Amino acid sequence: MDTKSMMAEWVASALEGVDAAAIEAMTEVPPSPDMGDLSLPCFKLSKTLRKAPQQIAEELAKALPSHPAFARTTAAAGYLNVFYDKRAFAETVLSAVLQAGERFGAGSIGAGKTIVIDFSSPNIAKPFHVGHLRSTVIGNALYRIHRFLGYDCVGINHLGDWGTQFGKLITAYKLWGDERQVEEGGIEELMRLYVKFHEEAEARPELEDEARAWFVKLERGDDESLALWRWFKEISYKEFNRIYNLLGVAFDSDAGESFYNDKMGAVVEELKEKGLLEEDQGAYLVRLDAYNMAPALILKKDGATLYHTRDIAAALYRHKTYAFDKAIYVTDYAQNLHFQQWFKVISLMGCDWADRLIHVQFGRVNLEGVKFSTRKGNVVLLEELLRQAIDKTRDIIDSKNPSLENKDEVARQVGVGAIVFNDLSNNRIKDISFSWKDVLNFEGESGPYVQYTYARARSVLRKAGVADGAAGAGFDPSLLENAEAQQVLKELATFPDKVRLAMEKLEPSVISRHLIDIAQSFNRFYHECPILVEDAALRAARLALVQAMCGVLRIGLGLIGLQAPEQI
Repeated sequence: MDTKSMMAEWVASALEGVDAAAIEAMTEVPPSPDMGDLSLPCFKLSKTLRKAPQQIAEELAKALPSHPAFARTTAAAGYLNVFYDKRAFAETVLSAVLQAGERFGAGSIGAGKTIVIDFSSPNIAKPFHVGHLRSTVIGNALYRIHRFLGYDCVGINHLGDWGTQFGKLITAYKLWGDERQVEEGGIEELMRLYVKFHEEAEARPELEDEARAWFVKLERGDDESLALWRWFKEISYKEFNRIYNLLGVAFDSDAGESFYNDKMGAVVEELKEKGLLEEDQGAYLVRLDAYNMAPALILKKDGATLYHTRDIAAALYRHKTYAFDKAIYVTDYAQNLHFQQWFKVISLMGCDWADRLIHVQFGRVNLEGVKFSTRKGNVVLLEELLRQAIDKTRDIIDSKNPSLENKDEVARQVGVGAIVFNDLSNNRIKDISFSWKDVLNFEGESGPYVQYTYARARSVLRKAGVADGAAGAGFDPSLLENAEAQQVLKELATFPDKVRLAMEKLEPSVISRHLIDIAQSFNRFYHECPILVEDAALRAARLALVQAMCGVLRIGLGLIGLQAPEQI
């Protein structure tokens, strides 16, 4: 199935002193099918073989023995161009896809290895806003991709559930709160109380002292303060889980900041013992001047710990608990220095696994020009964004397919999928500009476009009476030698490589972009090559291609956290 490695073995057999792995790394896909299906730039072999690139290409073209997968070779401008045997290629690709089923593209590269993925991580008692979207969907996609390739994955939602803000919130609730209003209003009511505290504290500074006192009680395990804190967490969980259910996201652990309260003292002691901790005006820090970084603050003047302390404690605990091969943290690029600092502290502590810590950073979402009723300053509530997407999708379905069954469920799958796909369709480090016109475009490079392509293809299979998977039996691959069919086959054949590349680069957009390529190539095939024709053999071959394409689209959509609706 892996035509690149197949070609590399073939070419290496005709060369001395160059192994197949090196050939495979050099092999490219030409910009035009007229230039071959695969191409080897012989410039990279010129020094080793002490020959001109064109001479190498010509000699290889003559010397290579016949191969069942390749029809011919040409030498041009220093490139060895290889053309597939179209019949053999069609048979190989379709057989591989149809036989593998839902495991096509899966692998065992991660067998016996564990990856910890820290993502989403909203703050308790604060709204789940659009700023949390990217971490949530990128982390979820990376989790799914790694699991598909055989890794044992641990998804962690490192909730912001500790800090002096809880003293303020408890104070506000005791002064102005009402149990029924909090139960009914949820996080919005908790935020109202929190904002009121800050407004009142401007005129009544003694409220700050009261808040500090409540937080001290909380730290000491006072029953009343702990009960309120747990209640605030429960209310927040309820709202967060509603959003996670919409997104199809789940975690293996939601151990938040509070979980590490009893583990930070050991971190401070270890830093002292290793001579890394230094006092500076009452605070304690680790100097990183030698690495061109500002110091990592570990303890404030009042002895309170900081984010560095908590992250170090969490990393030490996770390594001890999970013995991870890789631990990735999915946050925006603004936190890059923070991660560089504490990663370096971990290294200075002598942890030989420090290089396994990876910051997966991403750009921000620009929502300018998009109207939201619940906008608070620059905060847009994620749930409202998702609900709007569902409602707008429902309106589109009502206008285009009013008789569709399960409209609400399809609108949810497509509307939420549109938001997620928009987030994952470009390189994660780039900032994203959001517009409803692009996000919900059923004909552009969008989630709805890919999902609609899948639904269209499934409709063809249902009309043919083979939607249950019988289409792949007994097809004639020689009937799939036309350009449109071959292009679909090429896109399907490269899917496993794209999955591995997405994992290696920690870049879900590799899969998203490839799904667009598959959908576009299939839609060209669909328009140029009638599928439900009278010729039984031609019909069977084209249906086999449709079925294979559906399978790969469904797998790919699942890997990035989208569903594949049967009808739209």
